[in-house]
Amino acid sequence: MKKISLIIFAVVFVFNGIIAQNVDDALRYSQVFYGGTARFMSMGGAFTALGADLSSLSQNPAGLGVFRSSEMTITPQLFHINTAAGFNGITSDYLYNFNLNQAGIVSNIISNNTETGLITLNFGYSFNKTNNLNQSIRIQGTGTTSSMADSWVKDANGWYKDELRDNAYFAYLANNTWLIDTLSGSNFNYGTVFSNYGDNPPSVYGQTIRRLVSYEGFTGEHAISIGGNYSNKIFFGATLGISKLKFTSHYEHLESTDLALASKFENFTYTDHFENTGTGYSLKIGAIIKPIETLRIGLAFHSPTFYKIDEYVYDNITSKFSDGSKYESTNDPVRYNYALTTPFRALAGVAVQIKKFALLSADYEFVDYSIAKFSETGDDYDYSEKNLNIKNSLKSAGNIRLGGEFRFNKLYLRTGYGYYGKAFQPGEDNANMDYSSISFGAGFREQNVSIDFAYTNYKYSQVNVLYPLDSSFDPSIVNLSTVKNLFTVTLGYKFGY
Repeated sequence: MKKISLIIFAVVFVFNGIIAQNVDDALRYSQVFYGGTARFMSMGGAFTALGADLSSLSQNPAGLGVFRSSEMTITPQLFHINTAAGFNGITSDYLYNFNLNQAGIVSNIISNNTETGLITLNFGYSFNKTNNLNQSIRIQGTGTTSSMADSWVKDANGWYKDELRDNAYFAYLANNTWLIDTLSGSNFNYGTVFSNYGDNPPSVYGQTIRRLVSYEGFTGEHAISIGGNYSNKIFFGATLGISKLKFTSHYEHLESTDLALASKFENFTYTDHFENTGTGYSLKIGAIIKPIETLRIGLAFHSPTFYKIDEYVYDNITSKFSDGSKYESTNDPVRYNYALTTPFRALAGVAVQIKKFALLSADYEFVDYSIAKFSETGDDYDYSEKNLNIKNSLKSAGNIRLGGEFRFNKLYLRTGYGYYGKAFQPGEDNANMDYSSISFGAGFREQNVSIDFAYTNYKYSQVNVLYPLDSSFDPSIVNLSTVKNLFTVTLGYKFGY
């Protein structure tokens, strides 16, 4: 059945089967980049063995025991991200985001004037941002061998039209907007507008492809902690972490052509939108051992974070033809509720103090992303296949952080480096994706007042597949190179000094 010249508005009824909760979602909420104070950021976040910084409550809560006085800090941050997209040419986009990266307070509960036994016990609270998810991406180029419509044909093939709604959701939208239709003489094989639905093979491409992607949101943790100092040799602590996530993804995929196709196709836009909000809980414990005055050894363990997530999703397709016909197919918004358990983490660190001049630190963190799991929260949905995809796609990774601080009377100069290891299995599209950071900073301290500045630069590259195709088409691969620049300032005040 071929396209007829009239304007149709087709509403897709709500049904189960919308693709959601995938490997990318599990990884996004499992990765932690430890935001915090400017001192913490400028030293690469290498604080597992250091402490005495409110950011360490989310990393090694034993750092709370290192505090010798009550203190409060607040840390605003300017976030800049630029992403270059390679798809038959290079396009780039950027955005700025001003946010609160950290705010917290530590207060002394017990203070004993002794050199042995329990010397201090402190209570602390800090909000620490663990990942800034804001990003703007512009992808634009020429489709030379395929179209997103081909991926919808791949999904539709083998199904009758009245079966598409329940078995090939995206193809159902595409069929309603006349981007695909059955081949002549067939009820379950399909063609696209680029071949006049199979009547004029081969497909004629050369269309402009443009995708605008907008991400907004963050993950952050409210860390409620208690920590102490035993004989100035052992520092210990525990944190109850209350994590918050908020993430919105919106993209518009446009394909348009100036060619006079037999199908009279001019352009279509596919819009995909989803929003996630959630709350998670975790427990962290840690210790810092000081065998000699110049050496500290830190150990910490983070339990999995148990999230409950609310998801809101919708998508639609609009199409336009040169005979004046326009079509739109959309679905009513759908809400999902589900749970996500992120992986546990094990951290080890060492720090060396060189008299009163320098402080050097190094951290290693182990995390196995393949054990992240989705689970239902009352709708009896079976997540076993999605969890198997996570297990087969992701793997364990090691993260390394290095930091240094150099003191010149009341002035401190700092630097740091971070490496966050590859999370995808070999053979996956993003098997080589890792993250690196370099940071610099300075601080000034005058008795009970301090001000610190930090600059952090993150770089990473990844592969994005615009739409999945079978082996008969060249996949539409986009290479994304991203640079993040973080400008952080912390104001601190000590009381009871």
